[in-house]
Amino acid sequence: MAQQIDPNLLKKAEVSAALAKSLISQAIEQSAANPLLCEEALKQASAEVAQAQTMISQVQSSIQTSSQPSP
Repeated sequence: MAQQIDPNLLKKAEVSAALAKSLISQAIEQSAANPLLCEEALKQASAEVAQAQTMISQVQSSIQTSSQPSP
């Protein structure tokens, strides 16, 4: 049986990764001028990366679960 991959979950992961990239760029720009903004952007980027990783893991888990033969 073919596994249905949740494209919405993958899209959300993609958006989180893109947001993290943007936040990292913002942190780089702010690093010299405003270390506090830099730190906050990096914290937010870290949270977005973790969220994306969780969503990807959920999709991988569902694929692995469905690919295992039933007893």
